[in-house]
Amino acid sequence: MPGTDIISGYCIDVFVAAVNLLPYPIPYKFIPFGDGHQNPNYNKLVELVASGDFDAAVGDISIVTNRTKIVDFTQPYIDSGLVILAPVKQHHSDAWAFLQPFTVEMWCVTGVFFLVVGAVVWILEHRINDQFRGPPKRQIVTVFWFSFSTLFFAHKETTVSTLGRAVLIIWLFVVLIIQSSYTASLTSILTVQHLSSPVKGIDSLIHSNDPIGIQVGSFAENYLVEELGIARSRLKVLGTPEEYARALELGPSNDGVAAVIDEQPYIEIFLSTECSFAIVGSQFTRNGWGFAFPRDSSLAVDLSTAILALSENGDLQRIHDKWLTRSGCTQSTDLESDRLDLGSFWGLFLICGMACTVALIIYFFLMLRQFLRHYPVEETDSSGQGSSRSARSLHSFFSFVDEKEEDVKNRSKRKQMQQAGNNNADIESEHRFVSP
Repeated sequence: MPGTDIISGYCIDVFVAAVNLLPYPIPYKFIPFGDGHQNPNYNKLVELVASGDFDAAVGDISIVTNRTKIVDFTQPYIDSGLVILAPVKQHHSDAWAFLQPFTVEMWCVTGVFFLVVGAVVWILEHRINDQFRGPPKRQIVTVFWFSFSTLFFAHKETTVSTLGRAVLIIWLFVVLIIQSSYTASLTSILTVQHLSSPVKGIDSLIHSNDPIGIQVGSFAENYLVEELGIARSRLKVLGTPEEYARALELGPSNDGVAAVIDEQPYIEIFLSTECSFAIVGSQFTRNGWGFAFPRDSSLAVDLSTAILALSENGDLQRIHDKWLTRSGCTQSTDLESDRLDLGSFWGLFLICGMACTVALIIYFFLMLRQFLRHYPVEETDSSGQGSSRSARSLHSFFSFVDEKEEDVKNRSKRKQMQQAGNNNADIESEHRFVSP
């Protein structure tokens, strides 16, 4: 406590409770390390234990690799890890909130697929389904109406062909997933209070050039530089919670920081009184706090056993609640989740696109086979130009595809009956010619 010889705190209470569980007495004396105003350098504190200047180090010392090489740590008495602290603002719904669940790319791709599926179904049904025939204007309206009515499963046109039904079933499944996701996201937007932040997580910080605040003496500096490749010039050392708040309020454009990276217990205590900030993203390292002892110290093993006993009997949680649970700021808002983008649904669109492509390929070969059967290739004049013959054949094929299948079959039957009649007439004429 300031101004007295009494030293207290969360780490001190855990240490004292663990020592009281040892089967033998241990005399100890706490010696403050640091100036009492700013956080000390924890790496230097651990080095002093390794060199024998201190018999042990009791405090919020993170167990990291470079420290375990020179000292022994006890069992972690609290889980920790690096998190991102950033300023947030309350997100209010507006008149265009119904567009927010999807990104612009998602809306565009979804709209295109509605039209594509409508056109594919029209092609597959045009020859055999009267509901997909008629004047050009009516057919265009039918394509648009059928496409977007599937969003509400309210399409009145029935599909007759097997290929059309297969495409429609797959598309309706895609629509079901999209509709369910949209409804859930929109419900969350309109009913839950959200906070929004320009910083979305560690990835967005890595790919930006904004300055990042870190705690003085924290292992976060080496981790960000050596493991994540962040330039050391972007890191700004901060020593107190007041400096955290001031740097975050100034922002990167006013000699402040875009975010602060620190261990979760510190951030939770900071957020207990500062409601205009929040943790963004998820915890991206896993470690804990422990007490440091010289190498091969038996006390490290015995205190680890005592810490496990404190955890099992509930004393460790009670000490945690005494020091680290605060109720000054009762903020129950959630950080705004990312909007649903194309990456979440590209698999569904891929399946639907493949189904449409396969159906069109099969339909093309079926039409080509029927066209060759009803309109066999005729021998053309050798003096005719190949390009004109190809153009006439292509025009005939598209005219055939545009015709109603029933009309094609009836015309084919009439042609066959006419040919049969001509054959019979030729036979009768031949008999009359050869008769005596």
